[in-house]
Amino acid sequence: MIAEADLAALGIHRISMPIPFLEAGGPVNAYAIEDRDGGLCLFDSGLGSPEAEGAMAAGLARIGRSPRDVSRIVVSHGHIDHYGGTVTLLEKAGHEVPVHAHPRDIPKMAEGFPRWLDQIQPYAAFFQKLGVPVEILVEAWKQVSDGFTKARRIPRVEPLDLGEPLRMKHVTLEPMHMPGHTPGLLCLYEREHRLVLSDDHLLEHVSPNPLIELGPDGEEGWRPLVAYLESVGRLHSLDVDLVLPGHATPFGDHRSVIDRLLGFYGKRQQRIREDLAEGPLSGWEVTTRLFPRAPASAMFLTVSEALANLEVLEARGEVARELEAGVYRFRLR
Repeated sequence: MIAEADLAALGIHRISMPIPFLEAGGPVNAYAIEDRDGGLCLFDSGLGSPEAEGAMAAGLARIGRSPRDVSRIVVSHGHIDHYGGTVTLLEKAGHEVPVHAHPRDIPKMAEGFPRWLDQIQPYAAFFQKLGVPVEILVEAWKQVSDGFTKARRIPRVEPLDLGEPLRMKHVTLEPMHMPGHTPGLLCLYEREHRLVLSDDHLLEHVSPNPLIELGPDGEEGWRPLVAYLESVGRLHSLDVDLVLPGHATPFGDHRSVIDRLLGFYGKRQQRIREDLAEGPLSGWEVTTRLFPRAPASAMFLTVSEALANLEVLEARGEVARELEAGVYRFRLR
């Protein structure tokens, strides 16, 4: 059975970097993987803050490398703590470095696509349909504008070919599309040594936030938790000895972690059913019952979590929604 201490012999090196988001469950990880051309393939690049960039440089130096050794970058998904350091690495590399991601997440990280602040109006309108008070929206959007919108966009990101394994110096990594946390989240599976680089798809102690993403009509573009339950089921079926996560330290026994996570969601959905048994509720009312002590600044995360679980119950035919006076109200069927 492979252990983290054995990873260096496989040419896989974890680089841990600090982040200010406590909800993530720990420092963010990038993985420097020895490539066949003598360079390094980076799976993720960290946050891009001065502290994270310093940790990335130190991590590369520990294995006798520098940004000039980076030959390609694969970004797991389009959240700032996983792609924010890419532009700095490209600048320091001193040569052209291809960057790849799943096409569903490229708009979050590449130049030429709308940023969060460009989408405030449709998101604000949608959250008001869920019953979120205006003063809560103002506080939550301040956090978004202060943090998640400052990442430097990557000049060029190419779609990763999911049908082509990444053949490294010592290992072969199979890209796997695992939607849920985001629509385009990627994991990498190493079949021979039973490894999975799970980024935020599976964390040992934190459930992956199923975040709201709107479509062009200003409504939900997809149902993240419905998608996640399907894709994490596929991960459950894989033979895995060690999970290399996007945050905190590697862990084993992935099936127990997934079973615990599914039990957690089952209890949360039962709580929602019990609350709706008392009568119809708006999305915000469901949220405040689930997270009565959450600060206003956490609104985006908490409402996303509540709505995602409501969507699972809708998909099962247990809950229906109606638009009443401009606000969605959810009720048991």
